[in-house]
Amino acid sequence: MIAAKARVDDLRAHFKNTYEVARSVKGLKLKKALKYLEDVLEHKTCIPIHRFNSHVARTGQAKVFGVTQGRWPEKSVKHVLQLLKNLHANAESKGLDTEKCVISHFAVQRAVQGRRRTYRAHGRITPYLSSNCHIEFHVTEKAEGVKKAAEDKKAVRLTKKQAAR
Repeated sequence: MIAAKARVDDLRAHFKNTYEVARSVKGLKLKKALKYLEDVLEHKTCIPIHRFNSHVARTGQAKVFGVTQGRWPEKSVKHVLQLLKNLHANAESKGLDTEKCVISHFAVQRAVQGRRRTYRAHGRITPYLSSNCHIEFHVTEKAEGVKKAAEDKKAVRLTKKQAAR
């Protein structure tokens, strides 16, 4: 099975938002995923929030996905969109038919946090961390269904006991 990959490390976008964006495009055809993310940027549809959903507001656009909570995380969507365009180019260079390509795998992992500082009252300092992430996508060419062969009723398999009788 031929596949194409694209990945980015230490991306300065929120891990939780990026995870939800990547999860929402898994299983889609490549062209459909690109169109979907462009619609999210225009706020025509939302990214459904499944896992990291505490304190997330509700929206009517999320009903399509069977949940009530959704968002439009623009920074994560822009980065994933850019990565999917790269994935499209990688699939073309490997000779895959991009019309049949399906996003078969995604992985979003936490990266090393960016450390900054914020200044507080009475001369104190508090860490001001950013939760970066690594993203990886794989795309495979969807094979067409193969018709099941007609079974022959003649070829009945017998056990040893049945054959002995």
